[in-house]
Amino acid sequence: MPLPNRVRPDGALFADPARGTLFGNRGGRFHDPRTQALPRRIQASRQWICCVLSFKGRRHQVWGSGYTDLFFCDEVTALAAGHRPCMECRRQDALAYRAALVEGLGLPRTPLFPEIDRILDGERRAGRDKRAHRLPAAGLPDGAVLRSDDGEAFLALHGAAALLWSPAGYAGRRERPTGTVTVLTPPATLAALSRGYRPLWHPSAGAPAPSPGTDG
Repeated sequence: MPLPNRVRPDGALFADPARGTLFGNRGGRFHDPRTQALPRRIQASRQWICCVLSFKGRRHQVWGSGYTDLFFCDEVTALAAGHRPCMECRRQDALAYRAALVEGLGLPRTPLFPEIDRILDGERRAGRDKRAHRLPAAGLPDGAVLRSDDGEAFLALHGAAALLWSPAGYAGRRERPTGTVTVLTPPATLAALSRGYRPLWHPSAGAPAPSPGTDG
Protein backbone atom coordinates (compact mmCIF):
# COMPACT_ATOMS: atom_id res chain seq x y z
CA MET A 1 0.00 0.00 0.00
CA PRO A 2 1.36 3.47 -0.84
CA LEU A 3 2.23 5.76 2.06
CA PRO A 4 0.26 9.01 2.54
CA ASN A 5 3.29 10.98 1.40
CA ARG A 6 1.96 12.64 -1.76
CA VAL A 7 1.15 16.35 -1.60
CA ARG A 8 -1.85 18.09 -3.17
CA PRO A 9 -1.68 21.72 -4.31
CA ASP A 10 -3.53 22.68 -1.12
CA GLY A 11 -0.74 21.11 0.96
CA ALA A 12 -2.77 18.11 2.15
CA LEU A 13 -1.09 14.69 2.28
CA PHE A 14 -2.65 11.62 0.68
CA ALA A 15 -1.75 8.20 -0.65
CA ASP A 16 -1.51 7.50 -4.38
CA PRO A 17 0.54 5.04 -6.47
CA ALA A 18 1.50 7.65 -9.08
CA ARG A 19 5.19 8.52 -9.02
CA GLY A 20 6.15 12.11 -8.26
CA THR A 21 8.74 14.01 -10.28
CA LEU A 22 10.15 15.85 -7.23
CA PHE A 23 10.28 15.30 -3.52
CA GLY A 24 10.94 17.38 -0.43
CA ASN A 25 10.27 17.78 3.26
CA ARG A 26 8.98 20.18 5.88
CA GLY A 27 12.01 20.63 8.06
CA GLY A 28 12.32 17.20 9.64
CA ARG A 29 10.13 14.35 10.83
CA PHE A 30 6.49 14.74 11.75
CA HIS A 31 5.24 11.21 10.96
CA ASP A 32 5.27 8.18 13.26
CA PRO A 33 7.84 5.68 11.90
CA ARG A 34 6.07 2.84 13.69
CA THR A 35 2.60 3.27 12.22
CA GLN A 36 3.46 5.30 9.07
CA ALA A 37 -0.10 6.62 9.29
CA LEU A 38 -1.29 10.00 8.06
CA PRO A 39 0.17 12.40 10.62
CA ARG A 40 -1.89 14.94 12.53
CA ARG A 41 0.92 17.49 12.35
CA ILE A 42 1.62 19.16 9.02
CA GLN A 43 5.27 20.18 9.51
CA ALA A 44 8.38 19.85 11.63
CA SER A 45 9.47 23.44 11.01
CA ARG A 46 8.82 26.39 8.68
CA GLN A 47 11.43 25.10 6.20
CA TRP A 48 9.26 23.59 3.45
CA ILE A 49 11.52 22.63 0.55
CA CYS A 50 11.25 20.96 -2.84
CA CYS A 51 14.10 18.71 -3.96
CA VAL A 52 15.30 16.53 -6.82
CA LEU A 53 14.59 12.81 -6.53
CA SER A 54 18.27 11.83 -6.49
CA PHE A 55 21.24 13.73 -5.06
CA LYS A 56 24.82 12.50 -4.53
CA GLY A 57 23.66 8.89 -4.21
CA ARG A 58 22.05 9.48 -0.82
CA ARG A 59 19.60 6.80 0.30
CA HIS A 60 17.42 6.28 3.36
CA GLN A 61 14.22 4.52 4.35
CA VAL A 62 11.15 6.50 3.31
CA TRP A 63 9.11 7.39 6.40
CA GLY A 64 11.60 5.64 8.64
CA SER A 65 13.37 7.34 11.54
CA GLY A 66 14.60 10.24 9.39
CA TYR A 67 12.70 13.21 7.99
CA THR A 68 9.20 12.92 6.53
CA ASP A 69 9.69 12.43 2.78
CA LEU A 70 7.05 14.10 0.62
CA PHE A 71 6.48 13.67 -3.12
CA PHE A 72 5.04 16.12 -5.65
CA CYS A 73 3.53 15.75 -9.10
CA ASP A 74 5.78 18.67 -10.11
CA GLU A 75 7.21 21.93 -8.84
CA VAL A 76 4.03 23.83 -9.70
CA THR A 77 2.27 21.59 -7.17
CA ALA A 78 5.00 22.08 -4.55
CA LEU A 79 4.97 25.87 -4.91
CA ALA A 80 1.17 25.96 -4.58
CA ALA A 81 1.38 23.93 -1.38
CA GLY A 82 3.87 26.46 -0.01
CA HIS A 83 7.26 24.84 -0.63
CA ARG A 84 10.30 26.52 -2.22
CA PRO A 85 13.39 25.15 -4.04
CA CYS A 86 16.01 23.49 -1.84
CA MET A 87 19.25 25.46 -1.49
CA GLU A 88 21.38 22.31 -1.30
CA CYS A 89 20.25 20.04 -4.15
CA ARG A 90 18.69 22.80 -6.32
CA ARG A 91 20.99 25.71 -5.55
CA GLN A 92 20.68 27.43 -8.94
CA ASP A 93 16.89 27.22 -8.84
CA ALA A 94 16.76 28.40 -5.22
CA LEU A 95 18.87 31.46 -6.02
CA ALA A 96 16.76 32.24 -9.10
CA TYR A 97 13.58 31.91 -7.03
CA ARG A 98 14.94 34.24 -4.36
CA ALA A 99 16.11 36.85 -6.87
CA ALA A 100 12.72 36.86 -8.60
CA LEU A 101 10.92 37.04 -5.24
CA VAL A 102 13.04 40.02 -4.14
CA GLU A 103 12.29 41.85 -7.38
CA GLY A 104 8.60 40.92 -7.32
CA LEU A 105 8.08 42.04 -3.72
CA GLY A 106 10.29 45.11 -4.10
CA LEU A 107 12.37 44.18 -1.07
CA PRO A 108 15.17 46.62 -0.17
CA ARG A 109 17.65 43.79 0.49
CA THR A 110 18.08 40.10 -0.27
CA PRO A 111 16.74 38.03 2.64
CA LEU A 112 18.23 34.83 3.98
CA PHE A 113 16.17 31.73 3.25
CA PRO A 114 14.87 31.44 6.84
CA GLU A 115 13.33 34.90 6.33
CA ILE A 116 11.67 33.70 3.12
CA ASP A 117 10.39 30.66 5.02
CA ARG A 118 8.74 32.97 7.56
CA ILE A 119 7.05 34.93 4.77
CA LEU A 120 5.78 31.76 3.12
CA ASP A 121 4.63 30.29 6.42
CA GLY A 122 2.31 33.23 6.99
CA GLU A 123 0.93 32.99 3.46
CA ARG A 124 0.44 29.23 3.05
CA ARG A 125 -1.43 28.27 6.23
CA ALA A 126 -3.76 29.43 8.95
CA GLY A 127 -2.98 27.00 11.74
CA ARG A 128 -3.35 23.54 10.19
CA ASP A 129 -5.58 24.83 7.39
CA LYS A 130 -4.50 25.98 3.95
CA ARG A 131 -4.63 29.75 3.50
CA ALA A 132 -6.16 30.66 0.15
CA HIS A 133 -6.12 34.12 -1.43
CA ARG A 134 -8.95 35.76 -3.37
CA LEU A 135 -7.28 37.62 -6.22
CA PRO A 136 -8.14 38.94 -9.70
CA ALA A 137 -7.43 36.32 -12.36
CA ALA A 138 -6.13 38.97 -14.73
CA GLY A 139 -2.38 39.26 -14.35
CA LEU A 140 -1.82 35.99 -12.48
CA PRO A 141 1.37 34.34 -13.74
CA ASP A 142 1.75 30.96 -15.37
CA GLY A 143 2.32 28.36 -12.66
CA ALA A 144 -0.27 29.81 -10.29
CA VAL A 145 -2.67 27.15 -9.00
CA LEU A 146 -6.33 27.90 -8.32
CA ARG A 147 -9.16 26.05 -6.68
CA SER A 148 -12.09 25.68 -9.06
CA ASP A 149 -15.30 27.58 -8.29
CA ASP A 150 -17.03 24.38 -7.22
CA GLY A 151 -14.11 23.48 -4.96
CA GLU A 152 -13.71 20.08 -6.61
CA ALA A 153 -10.60 20.64 -8.75
CA PHE A 154 -7.19 22.29 -8.86
CA LEU A 155 -6.29 24.33 -11.94
CA ALA A 156 -2.77 25.36 -12.95
CA LEU A 157 -2.52 28.42 -15.21
CA HIS A 158 -0.56 27.61 -18.36
CA GLY A 159 -0.64 30.03 -21.28
CA ALA A 160 -4.22 30.59 -22.42
CA ALA A 161 -5.48 27.57 -20.49
CA ALA A 162 -6.02 26.27 -17.00
CA LEU A 163 -4.76 22.70 -16.68
CA LEU A 164 -6.73 20.22 -14.60
CA TRP A 165 -4.40 18.79 -11.93
CA SER A 166 -4.25 15.12 -10.98
CA PRO A 167 -1.68 13.14 -8.94
CA ALA A 168 -0.31 11.58 -12.14
CA GLY A 169 -0.15 14.80 -14.18
CA TYR A 170 -2.50 17.17 -15.97
CA ALA A 171 -5.66 15.45 -17.13
CA GLY A 172 -7.30 18.11 -19.28
CA ARG A 173 -7.63 21.80 -19.95
CA ARG A 174 -10.20 24.49 -19.38
CA GLU A 175 -10.42 28.09 -20.45
CA ARG A 176 -8.30 30.41 -18.36
CA PRO A 177 -10.69 31.85 -15.73
CA THR A 178 -11.65 35.49 -15.36
CA GLY A 179 -12.89 37.60 -12.47
CA THR A 180 -11.88 36.95 -8.87
CA VAL A 181 -10.51 33.48 -8.16
CA THR A 182 -9.29 31.42 -5.21
CA VAL A 183 -5.50 31.12 -5.46
CA LEU A 184 -3.55 28.49 -3.52
CA THR A 185 -0.03 29.59 -4.52
CA PRO A 186 1.30 31.99 -1.84
CA PRO A 187 1.54 35.66 -2.92
CA ALA A 188 5.33 35.75 -2.42
CA THR A 189 5.71 32.87 -4.86
CA LEU A 190 3.26 34.55 -7.25
CA ALA A 191 5.61 37.55 -7.17
CA ALA A 192 8.56 35.30 -8.04
CA LEU A 193 6.63 33.68 -10.89
CA SER A 194 5.61 37.11 -12.19
CA ARG A 195 9.25 38.18 -12.28
CA GLY A 196 10.46 35.26 -14.33
CA TYR A 197 10.98 32.26 -12.06
CA ARG A 198 10.19 29.19 -14.18
CA PRO A 199 9.04 26.15 -12.21
CA LEU A 200 9.45 22.55 -13.34
CA TRP A 201 6.21 21.28 -14.92
CA HIS A 202 5.06 17.69 -15.22
CA PRO A 203 5.63 16.49 -18.83
CA SER A 204 1.87 16.24 -19.35
CA ALA A 205 1.57 20.03 -19.16
CA GLY A 206 2.87 20.33 -22.71
CA ALA A 207 -0.01 18.35 -24.20
CA PRO A 208 -2.59 17.49 -21.53
CA ALA A 209 -4.96 14.66 -22.31
CA PRO A 210 -8.61 15.65 -22.89
CA SER A 211 -11.00 15.11 -20.02
CA PRO A 212 -14.81 14.89 -20.10
CA GLY A 213 -16.37 18.26 -19.50
CA THR A 214 -13.36 20.26 -20.71
CA ASP A 215 -12.58 21.84 -24.04
CA GLY A 216 -9.15 20.23 -24.37
